[in-house]
Amino acid sequence: MSPISDPRPTIVRLLSNMASAKEIQQYLKRFSQLDATRFAVVKVGGAVLRDELGALVSSLAFLQQVGLTPIVLHGAGPQLDEEMAAAGIGKTTIDGLRVTSPQGLAVVRRVFQQQNLRLVEALQSEGVRATSIQSGVFEADYLGRRKYGLVGKVVGIHTAGIEAAIKARSIPVIASLGETASGQILNINADWAANELVKQLQPYKIIFLTGTGGLLDDRGRIIDSIHLSTEYDELMKQPWLHSGMKVKIQQIHDLLMDLPPSSSVSITRPDELAKELFTHRGSGTLVRRGERIRRHRSWKTLDLERLRTLVESSFGRTLTRDYFDSTTPWRVYCSENYRAAIILTREDGMLHMDKFAVSEDAQGEGLGRAIWQVMHAENPKLFWRSRRGNPINEFYFANADGAMKDERWTVFWYGLDEWDMIRAAVEHCRQRPATLEGSLHG
Repeated sequence: MSPISDPRPTIVRLLSNMASAKEIQQYLKRFSQLDATRFAVVKVGGAVLRDELGALVSSLAFLQQVGLTPIVLHGAGPQLDEEMAAAGIGKTTIDGLRVTSPQGLAVVRRVFQQQNLRLVEALQSEGVRATSIQSGVFEADYLGRRKYGLVGKVVGIHTAGIEAAIKARSIPVIASLGETASGQILNINADWAANELVKQLQPYKIIFLTGTGGLLDDRGRIIDSIHLSTEYDELMKQPWLHSGMKVKIQQIHDLLMDLPPSSSVSITRPDELAKELFTHRGSGTLVRRGERIRRHRSWKTLDLERLRTLVESSFGRTLTRDYFDSTTPWRVYCSENYRAAIILTREDGMLHMDKFAVSEDAQGEGLGRAIWQVMHAENPKLFWRSRRGNPINEFYFANADGAMKDERWTVFWYGLDEWDMIRAAVEHCRQRPATLEGSLHG
C-alpha cells in the first residue's frame, strides 16, 4: 500500500527534531500493521478549512508520503453561517442543531460541495491523491421533520466509495450529507457523521482538528491526555468544564466505549498532526478508554510472571531472580492488563518507589501518566531514584519537588519538606542494591 518503497528514512528525517528515531519507528511499526481502512478518521471543522487550509494540506500530504491514507470528513459551519446570511435565511438552532428548510438545504448542498472540492483541489495541487465523496456514504432518516426540518440522523454507512479510494491510495474527502432511501438529501451534523463513520470502521486513531489544538483546562492550558477509566467521573465534576466542552468529552466517552480498547481520540491543530501521531509527547489532547488501575498490598494477588515480564520489557534488563522474595511491597499499582505498574516499598518510615514500568505498546497512550496520578493522589510523600540518562527523567523532574544527582543516580522526591528526611532518602538510594542486571537479551 505504500507509495514509496520504504517510508521510514523519510519520516525519521522529518520528525527527528520532535522525537527519537526509536520512538518514531515504534509508531510506524504500529500503524503499518493495521488494515489500510483502519488507520485513521480525521474530522475537519469548517473553521480549519477557512483559516488553516495550508497546514491541513501539508499534514495530509505528509501522511500520504509515508504510506498512510487517512479518511477525512469535514464540516462547514462558519461558511454556512456566512452564505445563509447572504441568502437572507435566518439561523435557527434547536438542541445545537441547525434547523434546515428546503431553501436552506440548497445552500447547505452548495456550500458543502464548494468546501469539499476546495480541499480536494488544494491537496491535488500539492501532488496528493484525493477523492471527492459528496454523497453515498451516509444513509439517513429524518431526525424530526417538524422540529428540525431537513436534518438527518445516520441509519447506515456505505463504505464502497471509501474503500475504492484507499485501494487507489487516494485520500477520501467526505462531506457530511446524508440521503434517505427515497433519495432526499439531508443535512447531518458533522460530529454525528464522524462518530457513526468511526463506529463502522473502528479505526485505530480518531482525530479532531481544531483551532484550539485540544481540550483546555481551567487555566486555558491544553490537557495533554485523558484516561477515561480513571479520570472521567472526576473530570465531569469540575466547575470550570463549560457546557460545550463537557458535551464533547461525553460524546468522546460514549464513542470510545463502542470501540476496541486500542482506539483513541486525538484533538490537535492541523500543523501539529504529525507530532501528535508519531511522538510519545504528542501535541494536543489524547483521549483513551484506558485501563482500570488495581491496588495490591502483597505479591499474592498479582500474577508475578506477568509483572516480571512487564518490568523487564520496560527496562530492557532482567530482574534479579530473588526480587519478589527479597522485596516487600507496601503498595503495587497495576493496570488491569499488566501494561503499567508502580511498586512502592516502605523504607525507614518513608515511601519509596522501587519500580515504575510501562510496556512499549502502552507508551504514548497516557497510561503511565494515569497510573502515576492515581498513585500520587494516594501518597503525598515519596522518594525514588533513576539512572542518569534515563529517558523518563524529564517526566520525573516535572513531577518532583526536588532532586539530587551523583555520578550514577538521580534521587527524586516530592512532599518531603524536612532536610533530615531528604538526606535519609538520598542516602538510602545510594546504598540500595540494584535489582536489575544485564540486558534482556544478553
